Amino acid sequence: MTADTLSPGSSSQSPERLRAEMVAQLKREGWIRAGEVADAFAAVPREMFAPEAPLTAVYSAKDVVITKRDAAGRATSSISAPWLQAEMIEAARLRKGARVLEIGSGGYNAALLAEIVGPEGSVVTVDIDPWVTGRAGRFLAEAGYPHVKVVCGDAEYAADEHGPFDAVLVTVGVWDCPWGRLLAPGGRMVVPLIFATITRSITFVHDGDHLMGLNPTVCGFIPIQGDGAHAEREAALADGAVKLTIDGGPELDVAALDAALNGARAEVWTGIAVGNGEPFDTLNLWLATVDDTFGMIWRDPDRDCDLAQPATRWYCPALITLDSFAYLTVRPANRDGDSGERRHEFGVYGHGRRGAELARRLRDHMRTWNRDRRHSPGPDFTLYPVEAAVPVPAVGRVFPKRHTQLVMTWP
Repeated sequence: MTADTLSPGSSSQSPERLRAEMVAQLKREGWIRAGEVADAFAAVPREMFAPEAPLTAVYSAKDVVITKRDAAGRATSSISAPWLQAEMIEAARLRKGARVLEIGSGGYNAALLAEIVGPEGSVVTVDIDPWVTGRAGRFLAEAGYPHVKVVCGDAEYAADEHGPFDAVLVTVGVWDCPWGRLLAPGGRMVVPLIFATITRSITFVHDGDHLMGLNPTVCGFIPIQGDGAHAEREAALADGAVKLTIDGGPELDVAALDAALNGARAEVWTGIAVGNGEPFDTLNLWLATVDDTFGMIWRDPDRDCDLAQPATRWYCPALITLDSFAYLTVRPANRDGDSGERRHEFGVYGHGRRGAELARRLRDHMRTWNRDRRHSPGPDFTLYPVEAAVPVPAVGRVFPKRHTQLVMTWP
């Protein structure tokens, strides 16, 4: 939470005042740009869709509100952070009278969409969980949006009879994207698409025989359930305090990886420095391009475990094999001579039988990224049907999926 995020010390705790402050922040930070989007956020009472949460949490521009968890404590339903909802709605470029499909329900986002498209438009919102759809339908009716059609079913096919749509907004993390067939000519589809453990919210538009991707945005969503679910390979180490994740391949040897984490480690440093707040999100995309062992490491911030020191709290890159892994870390570096800014140097820690080899490999990938890709635009994305003949990029990668093929191409 940043200094300008709403806090319990706000001058007024009324929903109307907090809503106005949230909208002002979303506009000030550039997430809301269109007047009709601002009007929708100002009109819809977000608190009616999250009655269990305190108002300051409901109207925090940068925070998610969890509405349901499973028996293990994992979130299975939520209301996304307002900044991300605004970003995705802006990307959809909705107009009055538009037909909109939302994948992943909750009610609030559907109400925003209904405000923008107006009574002459239509909104269909789909979720597989009857608890979610029942709650969403009730809240939408109470908030004044009974005309939103709430569908309980598997999103792989539950909306087929309601299309085509001028816009499709997906508000769960998905590994594949079967809804292109429901997109009307000239329509836009905004999808948090997962590939190689990375998630990017990408806006897709028709371009001949494929969909062209625009504005990839770093994000995170609760994963989809049902036929569209995709199981990544995971290894929970140190009693769950550290987790490794990789997309596909054979099952990881958890016992061997746990022993590797507790054993000796290899250590190499890259000579590459980064300043506080300096973005380097193209690094993960580059690693996913050049190495099939690319994955992620995560350390539970609430657990006292000093066995791993990832460079970032979330989405920290790693190279992972059945019994060994290496991951990105940092250490303090000299301050910038001109600005005096504190800097950190990237390094790599390797664990297991192949830990030293993987550490050197990750270091070399990073040096290539730093030399050739760090300050250039990120890759382009296109989405083809699974049966299409896809051009293989000179620098890039094709991610084959069940319904589609995602092509990542570096310029």
